Amino acid sequence: MSMIYHENFVDALPEMARVKEEKKRLEAAGVKYILSCWIDLLGVPKTKPVPISDFELLCMGKGPQFAVHSISFVPELGPADSDQIPVPDLDSLIICPWDSTCAWMFADLWWEGHPYNLCPRSALKRIIKDTADQGYAVMAGIEPEFMVMKWHDGQPVKAFDNDPNSGQGLRPRRQAFGYDVEYSIDSMSFLGELIDIIEGLGWNIHDVVAEGAYSQFELDFHYTDVLRMADRFVFLRVLLKEVAKRHGMFVTFMPKTTIGDWRSGAHLNTSMQPIDKPGTNFFESKSGGWSDSVFNAIGGLLRHGGALTAIACSTVNSYNGLVPRVGGFEGGTVTWAPTHMTYGYNNRSAMLRLPQSRFCIENRAADMCMNPYLSLGLTTAAMTEGIVNNFSPGEPLNKDLYSMSKEDLERSGAQQLPRNLLEAIEILRGDEFARKVLGASMINSFLLYKTDEWERYHQAVTDWEVEEYLRLY
Repeated sequence: MSMIYHENFVDALPEMARVKEEKKRLEAAGVKYILSCWIDLLGVPKTKPVPISDFELLCMGKGPQFAVHSISFVPELGPADSDQIPVPDLDSLIICPWDSTCAWMFADLWWEGHPYNLCPRSALKRIIKDTADQGYAVMAGIEPEFMVMKWHDGQPVKAFDNDPNSGQGLRPRRQAFGYDVEYSIDSMSFLGELIDIIEGLGWNIHDVVAEGAYSQFELDFHYTDVLRMADRFVFLRVLLKEVAKRHGMFVTFMPKTTIGDWRSGAHLNTSMQPIDKPGTNFFESKSGGWSDSVFNAIGGLLRHGGALTAIACSTVNSYNGLVPRVGGFEGGTVTWAPTHMTYGYNNRSAMLRLPQSRFCIENRAADMCMNPYLSLGLTTAAMTEGIVNNFSPGEPLNKDLYSMSKEDLERSGAQQLPRNLLEAIEILRGDEFARKVLGASMINSFLLYKTDEWERYHQAVTDWEVEEYLRLY
């Protein structure tokens, strides 16, 4: 994959011989339409489908142009400004598994001859270059969790839950959904198709998991470099929705769909390699244990933990899941979600976990609504800063944070994760490192949109408020 960050438009264009070769391959495969997709501020792909006959023009930056600033929450440009030009990355070319007449490519946005400063994919490529200049490459894996739903009498219900809904009949105590064999079998028409597709894409899927909430699933596939993983994450979110439609269902990535459900997260697993020794995990010592460098990287992540959480847990709803216990929780008594910015060995109640099965840092404060380019970009830069500056993370906290007293937590030095989106964006606003890494325009646009999101939520009157106060006062 082309991870080179070009600063000149002409240098970014692919070689014409490669373009013609790819077009010939696509036509032989029956492809008729091309989706060249750029990424907006929220991590959502956008496109204008073009016929295969325009493939060469598209790859040379002479295809569709976009007034990105008119639709994607980036108000620094107006109606009299130039449009943005997408330049596709041929290394990301995929024939769409849900429709073989369509091919998909990721594209980087350009504006007036330069990388567009509000293109998240370009920002990640720039960060990758800066990291490489300091001698490192970052690898990543993401653990996507999601809920599969269907419509019933105009209401969304769990797709894989055949007991009556609350209020519609007897709903007896049940076995927890997590790892359940019966429900795994019942789900295989959907999950099996996903396994076949992901294996066909070469992502090396390891397993699928019936997660804690009914109709909630997780996919585990192999790690790769941060740019390719961000691309895969975005493509997967589209793939999941398209496959679900075939089965009369839909997928939601909303972190908390009901009070009693488990949170849908997307844990970020990252490791580092020396540029001059590709394939060598910098976090594993020669003796087979954790290297000293992993703790410096953790120090960098913790230093910017609040800012990173604002980006990786980017919605109002995200923070409903970052709590220790929930009343009426189905399938357990505690959430297994992170609550504090600290780290520990296999400690799932901490933001950062050093797993017992792999040499990487698992950031558990991330969910499916994140922009993966911004999340992995800030993660990459923070880990590198920690290593270059020998940051110390302090002592690991290997206790159950849910059971510790407030006084013990304060003595440990663990800081509570932001409790809501407002707290998170205010921390991000004050983090000058994040502003420098992602760019002032990117941060300002993100803060502007997320502040508006919080204000609209804060002004809304919820069902809980009506039930709590309407007759009490």
